[in-house]
Amino acid sequence: MSLIDKLQQDMTAAMKSRSEARLSALRMMKAALMKQKVDSPKPLDEAAEMQVLKMLVKQRTEAAEAFRKAGRVEQAEKEEAERTLIESYMPAAAADADMDSAIAEAMAETGAVAAKQMGVVMKAAQAKLSGKTVDGKALSDKVRAKLS
Repeated sequence: MSLIDKLQQDMTAAMKSRSEARLSALRMMKAALMKQKVDSPKPLDEAAEMQVLKMLVKQRTEAAEAFRKAGRVEQAEKEEAERTLIESYMPAAAADADMDSAIAEAMAETGAVAAKQMGVVMKAAQAKLSGKTVDGKALSDKVRAKLS
């Protein structure tokens, strides 16, 4: 079942249970996926769906931070609740141990020892972590620390 179909089923359930906040977030997710489907000449595959969801998570995180700085705690909590809902549709996040082992394997495969080879190690490590949600900045920081 595609993610859009799953969202449609969940929207129906949210309508029946009269869960307005959940319904609103599900509609927003479906709209973003449908927009990507229409805008892209290629069919929407799982990787493209996850990219859209990552973008939505990032937007919600930034919005929550901005609302907190502005003193609008209620609005920030709403954004954080939406982010949590979006993350529930994403694969599990890679643990630190998973990232460390993927980096070690990537360094062994590529033979990288210098910071100049960071891109090669990053690409190999991300390939090893495919199927999991990976924070690119955290992975980059770990690779940089190991190579320096």
